[in-house]
Amino acid sequence: MEHAQEHEACPEQTQRYCVERPIYNQELLQGQLHRRQRTPQTLKQKIAHSCRCTSKKAKSHLYSFLPILKWLPRYPVKEYLLGDIISGVSTGVMQLPQGLAYALLAAVPPVFGLYSSFYPVFLYTFFGTSKHISIGTFAVVSMMVGGVAVREVPDEMISLDFNSTNVTDARDARRVQVAVTLAFLSGIIQLCLGFLRFGFVAIYLTEPLVRGFTTAAAVHVFTSQLKYFLGIKTSRYSGPLSVVYVRWEAKNSFCMRNHFPCIFRVKIQILPMLKESLNQAMLSFIFVFRLIHSFRLLISTMKLLESTVNKMWLLICMDSSSCVQLQGMTASEFFLLYCLTQELIALGICNSVGSFFQTFSVTCSMSRSLVQESTGGRTQIAGALSSVMVLLVLVAVGYLFEPLPQTVLAAIVMVNLKGMFKQFGDVTHFWRTSKIELAIWVVAFVASLFLGLDYGLLTAVTFAMITVIYRTQSPQYRILGQIPDTDIYCDVEEYEEVKEYPGIKIFQSNTSLYFANSESYASALKKKTGVDPCAILAARRKAQKRHAREIKAANEHRKKAVLKLTNDVEASVKHEIANDDLPVNGKFADSAVQDVSPDEHEHFVETKTNIRSLILDFTPVNFVDSVGAKTLKSIIKEYKEVGVCVYIAYCSGPVMNELTRLNFFDKAVTRELLFHSIHDAVLACQVKDGSA
Repeated sequence: MEHAQEHEACPEQTQRYCVERPIYNQELLQGQLHRRQRTPQTLKQKIAHSCRCTSKKAKSHLYSFLPILKWLPRYPVKEYLLGDIISGVSTGVMQLPQGLAYALLAAVPPVFGLYSSFYPVFLYTFFGTSKHISIGTFAVVSMMVGGVAVREVPDEMISLDFNSTNVTDARDARRVQVAVTLAFLSGIIQLCLGFLRFGFVAIYLTEPLVRGFTTAAAVHVFTSQLKYFLGIKTSRYSGPLSVVYVRWEAKNSFCMRNHFPCIFRVKIQILPMLKESLNQAMLSFIFVFRLIHSFRLLISTMKLLESTVNKMWLLICMDSSSCVQLQGMTASEFFLLYCLTQELIALGICNSVGSFFQTFSVTCSMSRSLVQESTGGRTQIAGALSSVMVLLVLVAVGYLFEPLPQTVLAAIVMVNLKGMFKQFGDVTHFWRTSKIELAIWVVAFVASLFLGLDYGLLTAVTFAMITVIYRTQSPQYRILGQIPDTDIYCDVEEYEEVKEYPGIKIFQSNTSLYFANSESYASALKKKTGVDPCAILAARRKAQKRHAREIKAANEHRKKAVLKLTNDVEASVKHEIANDDLPVNGKFADSAVQDVSPDEHEHFVETKTNIRSLILDFTPVNFVDSVGAKTLKSIIKEYKEVGVCVYIAYCSGPVMNELTRLNFFDKAVTRELLFHSIHDAVLACQVKDGSA
């Protein structure tokens, strides 16, 4: 029974395959294949084809531009509706206080945060492709909008033109104009990028970069709320080192005060304990829990000026929305579910059209997206329902939120940064997994923290690109060997069972071959194989020169000996001359140096490792440029001069086409040196060595 279970569990260990075929090099393989005939299209034909409109093409473009037409008719009401309703209400309850609080970051009145939580969210239902993300206000984007608004409309400029009673209203009105204009322009740019198919740009924002950037942004947001949270007055800074200036001024201003705001005490002492207990006790009743606290939110708002205790419910509600944790999906998995190009178009429409209704720039909120997915949201209906809740608040009870103090809004913002501050744990994670990704995270965090979010993001993206160049310039080089009785080849330094063929070296580099790493490729090849053609040729030339000098010295010695014999012939005894110094066939018998034989001369050419064949595994190679092709060609010629034949295994079709365009092949370097696989090349080397 145990044997049967093992057989069922591991069927691949008992199955075998046997293939009998010729040894294919590229020349032989191409000779047996027939290429498909393709007629290249002219530019005029391509333009005409792209402009041609058919019913199928028009329908495809319509569905692409309005994804709701594709998924709404197929919406399974019985399966998805209840989950979407619960998720929409839960996300809407969370979106209300966030919209109010993030308007404070954007330097506009709180009501504009509610506008930004309704119009863009409702529009995304029609144009968005993701079923899980929640569009609306986001702390990082709101803070960037606020930085622009404060820079364009500082407090000093307004105070000079208006009386003190109208300063606040005039300042807010101008800052709203700046924020709305910024939303419109950003939406137009996103639309242009979407129509130009620039969605691929998002792939350069790698996960460590985004997490480091958002962590630094959380520090910026937290710092900007200190003056509201502590009840102090500080200037609003932007640009490099702004976080340092704000913290320093907040510290000095706080030291001059003798009391904390009442809500600050409640938040620090009571709220964390209540939050943790509620998280553990009420997690299974999340929907009911949210409804109860939404009513608590309204009650506490109406009685806000009467009792400090009731203010605490706002913070409890916001913290409990924060208690939802994603169990099965991460934020990176959300981004894989939609088309990046269409998302640019959808966000462009949300921002540009929403700006006509006085909204500021919006984007995806990670915290609300986690809530929307974890509470059962299956489609964009959940987002639409959350926007409807915001609309009801705007129409029915919006005036109740007018007396909200800035301390409460600042507390809501700070509490919602908890998830971002948890990203400091990424340091230990990336330290264990990848030092390069850790460097990207640290650079993104430090640059965004001290240089500002705009320059910090640019610095982080540049550094991420540099790491890509570094990885291709410093790849891993390996010598491969065969797993016995298979056609599988692995690293000889990693596995004990892997064996090398005598006289054959298989070299692999895990990157492409181009100008940045071609020199290191050639150096690593010489080091790993132990065969340096330049050193062997130099040693051969040196030995030949030394041998020539020895022959020349021997000839001079013979001439002197002959001259001496001529001068002393009369004084010498004839039998001594005949026995000792008489040349035999033009050479003296006692000459110390003689010409070397062909076998002795071959000693200068013979390699010490006895390598006769070298196989370059091109499996990881994606492209080869002109410098790489020249380097590869010189490698083949140099090793050929020392008696080592170089072969290339598994050269893909695109790489083959690039080599052909670069005039790589000639009489000395033919396609017969290229093989379909490593095993084909190894067998060919064995056949050649056996015949030799």
